[in-house]
Amino acid sequence: MENSLFKSVYNPDVLSCIANLSNDEVFTPPELANKIIDMLPQELFKNPDTTFLDPCCKSGVFLREIAKRLIKGLEQQIPDLEKRIEHIFSKQLFGIAITELTSLLSRRSVYCSKFPSSEFSAYQFPEDKPQGNIIYQRIKHTWKDGKCIHCGASQSEYDRGAELETHAYQFIHNLDVKKVFNMKFDVIIGNPPYQMSDGGGTGSSAMPIYHKFIQQAKKLNPRYLTMIVPSRWFTGGKGLDDFRDEMLHDEHIREIHDFGNANDCFPGVAIEGGVCYFLWNRDQKGLCKVFSHSQNKITAISERPLLEKGADVFIRYNEVISIIRKVASFNEESFSTLVSPRNPYYFRASFVESKNTINTCKVFGVESGKRVYKNIDKSYIERNIEELSRHKIFISKADGAAGQIGYPVPARILGKSEIAGVNTACTETFLRIGPFDSEQECKNVKSYIETKFFRCLVGARKNKNMTQSTYSFVPIQDFSKPWTDKELYEKYNLAQEEIEFIESMITSME
Repeated sequence: MENSLFKSVYNPDVLSCIANLSNDEVFTPPELANKIIDMLPQELFKNPDTTFLDPCCKSGVFLREIAKRLIKGLEQQIPDLEKRIEHIFSKQLFGIAITELTSLLSRRSVYCSKFPSSEFSAYQFPEDKPQGNIIYQRIKHTWKDGKCIHCGASQSEYDRGAELETHAYQFIHNLDVKKVFNMKFDVIIGNPPYQMSDGGGTGSSAMPIYHKFIQQAKKLNPRYLTMIVPSRWFTGGKGLDDFRDEMLHDEHIREIHDFGNANDCFPGVAIEGGVCYFLWNRDQKGLCKVFSHSQNKITAISERPLLEKGADVFIRYNEVISIIRKVASFNEESFSTLVSPRNPYYFRASFVESKNTINTCKVFGVESGKRVYKNIDKSYIERNIEELSRHKIFISKADGAAGQIGYPVPARILGKSEIAGVNTACTETFLRIGPFDSEQECKNVKSYIETKFFRCLVGARKNKNMTQSTYSFVPIQDFSKPWTDKELYEKYNLAQEEIEFIESMITSME
């Protein structure tokens, strides 16, 4: 006779569930989960009153590893193992799953059964709590003008049928967590979803979502908060300006562990810009301890403010900070004043050669993966027309293949620049540097751009897309002459270890 529990519980096809999972749900390896848990004061695991919440359960690994530590830590206070497990599971560990499948997986990991009220569960919850303390409820987005008011998801992308996940995550969709669990939490920990499609462009556009989990967690005012997220918020990220400003001014962030290569945390997973995890302490504030990691080793440790004076981004490498401070002491104008905003000529026409020979200019763009010039009617140039008669340099606004400081090592940071003569413009694929009065001046500027010194300072701010502000740490030079790294190292009195850092991190442009 079949167990009535399994008759009444919906048991979906596991392959259908897996197919519906978002590709942004990166599962946390147990070894990594334990390194994150190691940041917490270990006396928390000896206190029977400490409460833990994972608001974005995927595999349940955080709660499982915390349970192991509590089982050992409470040995003296609750000697009976069965009572100890009952206390831990019923009063100390709580989770909110991000999908139906991850709720089942998390309960299986933590309770040893996806059905916490069954006889197979390590602790048998009462029948009125069939999900135990790891809850999942399918909820709907709240649409307004085609977007969800809570997470910003696109209605055209996520207003879906019941057979598909909508990824309307409970924790950030106006869920009253205190009311659901009827308690405050000492520790909030997790690995939130990283991004969602916002329906932009061709539908492949993605917007960050992990910061909303951090902001919501802070509202609950836990004693400790720790999450692992992409490091893109350090310098860029779509819609992350306010979040970055908030984080960089938050003196309660006491530790950051930074990985330039996400493979060091998530083998086989590519996350541009790397990942980081942090520890936020409600009751303490001060300088942050920054750990730089590479190839499973800690390569540098420093204690410093998250926001360096004169900066509006987080500078991840200690060696770069000392270089930037030396450069800043010269009080020179920023090179960013020579760099155009995006789409400098407001060229939005199709990149098609004009059949006319009158009133045209050469436009620099990309076709079939190659950089080319085409004669285009000047009527398509809607901005900076007066610059056409001057010399300038064009440089790509996005060159992921050039790499970032730290990954791959060494990296070019920038793609090759193009010296452009008079009567030239570019498509929005490029930024304009200049304009200048002569081709020789452009050549001198190009020699500076190609130095490792220049590219190191750009790399300190580089994100996926280059903008005018990406060049703000770079000082302007006297461009009546060309420049070499040796001259720049001497001018700014760089120490040998700073020079070695630049030389080891930045490759030649060849």
